[in-house]
Amino acid sequence: MNTSFDKGTLISLFNQTFLPLRNTQLVCCEEEPIYRPADPGNNHPHHRIVFAHGFFASALHEIAHWCVAGSERRLLEDFGYWYQPDGRSPEQQAEFEKVEIKPQALEWIFSMSAGFPFVFSADNLTGNASPSKSFQKNVLKQIDSYLTQGLPEDAQIWSQVLLDHYQPEYQLSATLFKLPD
Repeated sequence: MNTSFDKGTLISLFNQTFLPLRNTQLVCCEEEPIYRPADPGNNHPHHRIVFAHGFFASALHEIAHWCVAGSERRLLEDFGYWYQPDGRSPEQQAEFEKVEIKPQALEWIFSMSAGFPFVFSADNLTGNASPSKSFQKNVLKQIDSYLTQGLPEDAQIWSQVLLDHYQPEYQLSATLFKLPD
């Protein structure tokens, strides 16, 4: 198993795969992650997934959002998604958890494909929220659904790229995914 989780390798793997296939590149590093659609008029001919601070987990998470977004949303900055910044109310946090089930399920699958540790994110540090148990269970259910019914096309491609590079003999199975105690 290759345990070198450097950003350069991840960027190279993604760009070799998806720049020719989806005109999309993985870009490091900004303070906040963002997705920017191609803007040829401003010298940006490619869609760009920008991940924060060079963190491997941030890249996997942003790629997961890209996989969930679909072709129409990939034409919108940050996929046109709702986002309430850090410091969300309990109601806003519950809404956040609903929309994060699929992306965090894919991020976990990508993490497992690379042999990289996965950590649930509530993305609400000043709101003092941690991921709820129901959210964690829903993510696990989504993983089971993805692994039994099939991943979205780009997620399947990316998971396989990660497996081929980091763990060529590894087989993903829903039984490998366990909630923390």
